[in-house]
Amino acid sequence: MDRRDSLKSIFLGGIAGSLMLYGCKTEAEASAKTGQEIYEFPYKYGRTPQEKELIEELETDQFFNEHEMETIGVLCALILPANEKFGSALDAGVPDFIEFMAKDIPELQTTLRGGLMWLDHKSNTEFNMEFKSAIMEQQKSILDKIAYYEADIPMDKQALEIQFFNLMCNLTLSGYYTTKMGIEDLGYKGNMPNIWDGVPEDVLEQHGVAYEEEWLAKCVDQSKRGIMAEWDENGNLLT
Repeated sequence: MDRRDSLKSIFLGGIAGSLMLYGCKTEAEASAKTGQEIYEFPYKYGRTPQEKELIEELETDQFFNEHEMETIGVLCALILPANEKFGSALDAGVPDFIEFMAKDIPELQTTLRGGLMWLDHKSNTEFNMEFKSAIMEQQKSILDKIAYYEADIPMDKQALEIQFFNLMCNLTLSGYYTTKMGIEDLGYKGNMPNIWDGVPEDVLEQHGVAYEEEWLAKCVDQSKRGIMAEWDENGNLLT
């Protein structure tokens, strides 16, 4: 299993769930929806007006500066690089996702900005250049120092730089595997119907009933499972 497959397995195992610790909505947002009718007939799924307003507000603001966004882009590509079939987390636009999450969950801001400052300080100290300008081997040597930690120590007790990289990995994987590219990488095709061959014969016998051959041909013919059923004007099944 290569590094990318390992990360994919970690993600599917629930690594993105750690973001739930921060919550996705504020208490004010949740209370504003109490008793509110979100959907009207016919069903119109999507964002509520309040959610749309909040998203527009968040997208208008800018938290990270240009230098920070470039550094985040470098990090995303290092955490989840491209392979022969799919692009990197940077190619999938994950830095914009991280920018959005930093505004949507302000509790992340200190850790993220502080971690970016630490990276530049460490890179300047060791290589006399900013992290984003260092060569990949130098960048990885810095990340190796914060990628591994004592698992029995709670994350909130770890050093800031370790908390930062752990959070950045979570955000990168969450962002990537919820994009079109990431979903294709996972091979997820959505919900697929099972093959139904009708009620089992022993159950039919137990209740003293049986299928009519005509209905069996129309309803339990798996060769026609992709064909839309047609009905006549009297409600009789045609095909």
